[in-house]
Amino acid sequence: MEAGQKKRRRVKMSRQVRVRPSDPADAFFDEVRSTVSVSPDGLFFTTLCKSYYPGMRLFVTYPHVPQATDQRENEYLSEVVSVRKVDDYRMGVAVRFLQSLSTNP
Repeated sequence: MEAGQKKRRRVKMSRQVRVRPSDPADAFFDEVRSTVSVSPDGLFFTTLCKSYYPGMRLFVTYPHVPQATDQRENEYLSEVVSVRKVDDYRMGVAVRFLQSLSTNP
């Protein structure tokens, strides 16, 4: 962390999140997962998907509400900050929000 930056506290919170790659060159997936923790700047979730890598750009819908007709208000361009093994099957993925894709000013 650079001098002058405040560390944002993460809160353990389970909310649905929809995640998919933003770069067409990446292997396509579209998954809905539950967060483990969140902060104002990003979130952390676990997955069985092995396609994530640090620096990967994603479209993240948070929170994901399946019955909502328009979720653009909750969509962010995001970046994978880290990927780590959680157990024999799951990976933990930390994501930083880069930009809201909201259509409202």
